[in-house]
Amino acid sequence: MLCHPIDPVYHKDSRILILGSFPSVKSREVRFFYGHPQNRFWRVLAAVWESPVPETTEERRAFLLTHRVALWDVIASCEITGSADSSIKEVVPNDLSRILDCAKIERIYVNGKTAERFYRRYLRKSTGREAICLPSTSPANAAWSLQQLVEAWREIRD
Repeated sequence: MLCHPIDPVYHKDSRILILGSFPSVKSREVRFFYGHPQNRFWRVLAAVWESPVPETTEERRAFLLTHRVALWDVIASCEITGSADSSIKEVVPNDLSRILDCAKIERIYVNGKTAERFYRRYLRKSTGREAICLPSTSPANAAWSLQQLVEAWREIRD
């Protein structure tokens, strides 16, 4: 059983919550979200806000807070083989109340179908809120180009 090693990023001014499923091996190594260089998350968010791509953990944290984005994952602990979402089992969900009770979150987004499936299964009822599914920024989602992802993710700025 692996436990989620990364604290959520948020503050009282956060208005958008983005949830992934569970950190990849690389993200667990660097101890921050979307740490694999092939994951397009940071390039997509930078393009959405027409900003330089944040490179360091400190820059990424500051970027999120500047744009009033909270970031965490649906899963607190699970069994997983490597980084394969398809291998996830024995899920224990995160308690989102620590974010939802502090910040005035207006919309919740999930990064990909796996996060959406686990959100619906484990968190939808407790939050009483729907999550909007955006296409995964993972390199495994090769059907979506960077530009297509940016267009789809622009919704978070509306």
